[in-house]
Amino acid sequence: MPIVGFNINKILAEKTAQIKDKLNITSNLNIKNVEQEKVTIQKSEDILRFDFEFTTKYEPKVGNIIIEGNILYLDEPKNVKEVLKKWKKSKEISPKLMQQIFNTILIRCNIKALELSQEIALPPHLRLPKIEAKKPEDYIS
Repeated sequence: MPIVGFNINKILAEKTAQIKDKLNITSNLNIKNVEQEKVTIQKSEDILRFDFEFTTKYEPKVGNIIIEGNILYLDEPKNVKEVLKKWKKSKEISPKLMQQIFNTILIRCNIKALELSQEIALPPHLRLPKIEAKKPEDYIS
């Protein structure tokens, strides 16, 4: 079933110190909660709302980026009830559904975090492609 909404509720990007040494940059994604949401799209549909928090930390205590929001997922009423039951019992989501939800969140949040890191002068948290210059002797004259 499709993802029908992606919402950001909080963005925090802060640089707390100047970069002096090598940085350790870690990113993390957590699903904080899953609830049923009633949204009308032509007719009443069953929607799951996944609340998430995406964090990128620049250690040792140089800065961090936090993005909180939710993603809305449309599914059959029976499947919605199964997902909610499993979540309430064990805080687990099926691997197939988790893959779809996490990939959507990661794509959107990684792009936003990359943009934010540039704005506050922190290095990118993702390895970006770059061109390496060859040595002069490698060139044919």
